[in-house]
Amino acid sequence: LAVICPPHLCEQWEQELREKFNLNAAVIQPSRIGRLEREVPRQDISIYQYFRHMVVSIDFIKSDRNRRPFIDNAPDLIIVDEAHTAARPRGDRGRAQQQRHEFLSELMKSGNRHLILTTATPHSGIEESFRSLLGLLDPQYDLPPDQDLPRDQLVRHLVQRRRADIRQWMGADTPFPERESTERTYQMSPDYLKLFEDVLDYCRESVSVGSGLRQQQQRVRYWAALAILRCVLSSPAAASAVLENRARTREQGVAMSQTPEAEPDLDPDEIFFDQVLDSSEDEQPPDYVPTGPVDDPTSSLTAAELRRLDGFLKTAQRLRGRALDAKLAEAAKVVDELLQQGYSPIVYCRFISTAQYVAEELQEILGSVHRGLRVVSVSGDDGGSEQRREKVDQLAQEAVRVLVATDCLSEGINLQEQFNAVVHYDLPWNPNRLE
Repeated sequence: LAVICPPHLCEQWEQELREKFNLNAAVIQPSRIGRLEREVPRQDISIYQYFRHMVVSIDFIKSDRNRRPFIDNAPDLIIVDEAHTAARPRGDRGRAQQQRHEFLSELMKSGNRHLILTTATPHSGIEESFRSLLGLLDPQYDLPPDQDLPRDQLVRHLVQRRRADIRQWMGADTPFPERESTERTYQMSPDYLKLFEDVLDYCRESVSVGSGLRQQQQRVRYWAALAILRCVLSSPAAASAVLENRARTREQGVAMSQTPEAEPDLDPDEIFFDQVLDSSEDEQPPDYVPTGPVDDPTSSLTAAELRRLDGFLKTAQRLRGRALDAKLAEAAKVVDELLQQGYSPIVYCRFISTAQYVAEELQEILGSVHRGLRVVSVSGDDGGSEQRREKVDQLAQEAVRVLVATDCLSEGINLQEQFNAVVHYDLPWNPNRLE
């Protein structure tokens, strides 16, 4: 047996196999390869030959260097978890995803292997990608979208498990909670609204400048505009973070024109797509603020534009706190209500800087109201999955607790026993990410 999954799920899969099936699996990750090799009794035997059961990081094994030894010795049952991240991407975008698909396609060329593909992510709507996954089961299903699939044969390969199917499983009721969704609105303070409108005007002007700019420069400006808008709407902290690096560069006296330009053949859309947007294919979009397009020298910003960005930075730094940040004030009310009702909520944020800011402010605003309250942020800035799990476990010991997190905790760590309400501080631009 081999379970192939995203890196952050390896430890959970190893634990589940051990506790539920009494199978001791070797975890194939870069940090463990040396130890596993020392356990092999002979040098002429690879770890893939020696260990009967494995949990394998797909991003480690998909590389040209590592894939061949695994494929030559792969077991006869393969489980691919989060299989949607290994669908063939549309066009040239998503090199990592393309590598995953190529690796699995090569792995399944052997006709004597069994394959189970699992995912709880909704269909992205890209039919070509969905059919590429079916093609891993049987090449006859990897057809162009304009050709009908043999559905009577296909249904024998698909299992869709819904809540209704297991609400009464084996004679026992499953206590699924009922989802209660509400939306809360807020009015921006006049100062924050002015910043937003000024930034929006700047972004419109920035992307409409056409004279003398190459197409690459125009695309970099487009991504920079989106990045700044995302951060301004997230929090003053995120807005400050996305602008601080450029301001710091100017203070050090480094002229932007002296910064080496990016290679002209690099596609800005390829570089910045996953930094700025919420790709449904990425199992964990990056949670750092997307400074790349804002700092990119190929945007060729004028001295006047740079001065405006510096002005936005100073304004954003002044807007921190509930007095001028109405979004924070409303979120504090929501969390206060949940705590009064006995809930232990998670507040999800898009960016590390927003999560840290929200955690600090909620602790200050609500700490005097709820005795013993502890608010902790966990983000991609907190080391690996082990360190993040340790912070969550420590917080779970507190009687009154709020977890502020980024998408780094959306998969791989079970939170449902310690937390029972969710607040989305930032709505993802891709609805699949929210779901």
